[in-house]
Order: sequence, then C-alpha cells, then structure tokens
Amino acid sequence: MKDGNGGLTRRGWLGGAAASAGLLALPQQAAARRIAPSDRVNVAVIGAGGMGAQNMAKLTSQNIVALADVDFAHVAQAFVDDKGVAKPEMQPLKAAYDRAEKFADYRRMFDARKDIDAVVIATPDHHHAVAAKTAMERGIHVYVQKPLTYTVREGRTLLDVARRNPKLVTQMGNQGHSGDDGRRVVELIRGGVIGRVREVHAWTNRPLWPQGEPRPAAVAKPATLDWDLWLGPATVNWGYNPDYAHFNWRGWVPFGIGSLGDMGAHLVDFPVWALEPGLPTRIETRHSRWGGDDNIWDGKSPAELGSYPLANVTTYEFGHAKGGPLTMTWYDGGLMPPTPREMPATARMNPDGGVLYVGDRGMLMHDTYGQQPVLIGEGVEAHAAAVPVSLPRILGGRDGHEMNWIRAIRGEEAISSPFSVAVPLNETMLLGMVAMRADQPIEYDGASGRVTNVPEANRFLDREYRAGWTL
Repeated sequence: MKDGNGGLTRRGWLGGAAASAGLLALPQQAAARRIAPSDRVNVAVIGAGGMGAQNMAKLTSQNIVALADVDFAHVAQAFVDDKGVAKPEMQPLKAAYDRAEKFADYRRMFDARKDIDAVVIATPDHHHAVAAKTAMERGIHVYVQKPLTYTVREGRTLLDVARRNPKLVTQMGNQGHSGDDGRRVVELIRGGVIGRVREVHAWTNRPLWPQGEPRPAAVAKPATLDWDLWLGPATVNWGYNPDYAHFNWRGWVPFGIGSLGDMGAHLVDFPVWALEPGLPTRIETRHSRWGGDDNIWDGKSPAELGSYPLANVTTYEFGHAKGGPLTMTWYDGGLMPPTPREMPATARMNPDGGVLYVGDRGMLMHDTYGQQPVLIGEGVEAHAAAVPVSLPRILGGRDGHEMNWIRAIRGEEAISSPFSVAVPLNETMLLGMVAMRADQPIEYDGASGRVTNVPEANRFLDREYRAGWTL
C-alpha cells in the first residue's frame, strides 16, 4: 500500500510494529524436513553458472538434485578455462550437474521438485528476494548471494519470513563473515585495542563493469538464453545486450545495486558487526554523472537513466551507535580516503579495497574480506595480544561459508551470516542508493523504516514488479 508520495504506509510496511502486531498475513509456511548430521542435504541452485557454480563446487558432498538457469550454455562455461580446456577442480560439479534435473524457470522447479531441502540463489540482484521468498514459503533453507535484496522492503520481508520460520537456516553469501582474520578484527575492535572508534572509511576498486554510461542498443540474444525469464521481476522492456548479461548487470539500474551493493556486503560488514551502530540516521551520497541521455536523476524515470554513476562517496551517520555517534564513509570507482598523517610509511592502503578504523588510541586497517589486519599506533600490538578469542571460528574459514550453511541445516553448528545479521547490513548498504536517488541528504528512522525529511524518497525503499513475479 502506498501513501500519497509513493512511499509505503505503516500498514504496508513489513518492518516495525505493523509486522510484529500481525497486521499482515503471510502464506502458510511449509515445514522444513528434519535432517540429521549423517544425512546429505538435497540442494538446488538458481543461477547455476558464474558465482553459483563457485558456490556449488563447495557443495558436491551433498545431493545436487536440481538446477534452474536461463542459459545452460553459459553454465557450461564454468567447467572450462578460456581456451576451452576442462578445469579438473570443476569436474565433480559437472558430474553432479549432469545428474540433476534442469529447469529454465525456478518457479517451475519449486512446483515440480518437492524433495529440495535447500537452495543456493546466485541470480542477478533483481531476482534475489522473489526467489528466496518463494523457497522459504515452501520450507526450503536458503543461501542468497549478496546483496541480499534489491530494496529495503524486500530485506525486511525476508527477515519477517525467517522470523516466522525459525527452523529455516538462512545465509547471505558474504563469505568474509566466516573468515578467521575478519573475526579477529571484530574481537580487536570490541576489545578496545584502538580505543573508541568514531570514524570508519571503506573503499573498493569496483565497478569492474559498465557504469556511468547510457544503455546500449538492443542486439540479437544468444539462442540459448531465455531473455524474458532473465528479466523476471524487472518492469523495463529493454532488449538484450551483452552489457547486461551475464555479469555486467550489476551496474544497470533495473537489475543491480552498483558497486555499493556488490562489495558493501564484504567491506561494510566488519564495521557494522564490530561497532554495532544500528541503522544509519543520516546518509548523503556525492557521485559522478548518472549513465543516461541527460545524466540527471529526476526521480521518475530510472529505466531511462541506464547505469549508476561511475563513482560515489557516501557518508553514513549513525546517531544511535552502541559506542556513541559514528561516521562511516564509503568510496568506490577507484576513489579512496586521504592517507591519515599518522599512517607509517610502511603501511599501504590497498587500492583494490579495504577498511580503515580511526580510534582515539590508534587505527586498524584490513583488506576487503577482513584479511591482513594491520594495527597502527603506540602500544596497540601489546594490547591486541591480550585480547582473547571470543568468536567461534568457522571450519574452512572464508572457503567454508557454504558448508557452514549445510552443517547448520543439519544442526551441527551455528550459522555464520543469517538474515538476522544480513538484513540490517544489507539495509545500510541500500540506504546509500536511496540517498543517491534522492540526490540530497536523507534522515532515516530505522524503527519505522522511513525517510523522515524527504517523504518522496520513501518510494526508493520499494519497487514495482512485473506480473507473475511479485514478492
């Protein structure tokens, strides 16, 4: 339900008091099958090539029963190198895929296969929430690639479904959350090694795909690709172009969330985890030109803009952070924060991406996935040595993120990045995109899930869906 400004009304919002009071009824949920530690999990995948193949290659010890993909010729590329030579490490997955039932449309897969216990969702961003909610309503555990959802409302919807079904095991594909180094970073920050942190900087070299460009002309699609299914929930009537599928969709407004959506789930994860700031209260984005004919966001025609700006700097203010007010600044498009005066000549800010925490007793810096943490400041190393290990370590670290999900499904260990963790992180990232679209600073009330100072910006918390693909 929309208000007069195109925003969601309180009754139409799945977060906050309305959902908890039960004002919105969800479909009756199917129960997940009980799976013992000795059992193999029946796994399906949506988006079986690319990142989906990387995820599934770590799950070949399970029963891979079904695949859904709009282009199986593209899926086949996962098993060979650039010269067409078979990759030995991918052949177990190829054998598993060969045995599995194949579908073009994941909706049909869910209708046909009642034996699916769990599904990996590795589609373009605009499909994530629809596929995940469809699975969860059938009692299926979900592993969803980052960014978790395309909009804020979608994230809150998935969290509501997860809370109503506590036996469902949910995981977002931000594998750094399972890494040993990243967990040590959290322990050191919480242990006060660099003192009180009021300032964080996070940066990435993304995009590695087209952004800041007008949309290209449509060309003939590959015969193997079902373009209508690829478009799925998107309401735009764009013809096919290789600048969209199968990788470059990240930078195009109807399909992806740009660099912040792609890498924020890794880089923003650790400050949000360590500092427990809650949702941001004020967000402002400065950026280069939109990729469209007039390079102007008028708030009315996102389909005509084409792609997101090539670079942006987004400043988040957290007015309710656990340790006091906190400012976090995001940089992409190759932009980086200034080098602090205190930075020793031997320390280098990784141009590929990293996070810098500035405390009142020192600094901590690490790379994109939390790896290679570096402490800066007098006495901080000695303080760090005294900070005990307090967070559980995940078997396999970053490479064990997928099997952590399986073991959690079987009741063997706790899940690493469930939706209770992933949704607030995802919402923080997405609010940067809302501020970008609003083209002015926004003030946000996380309890109600509303932009309070620019009412018309609330429409960017939601989206429209094509018939047959509604959330």
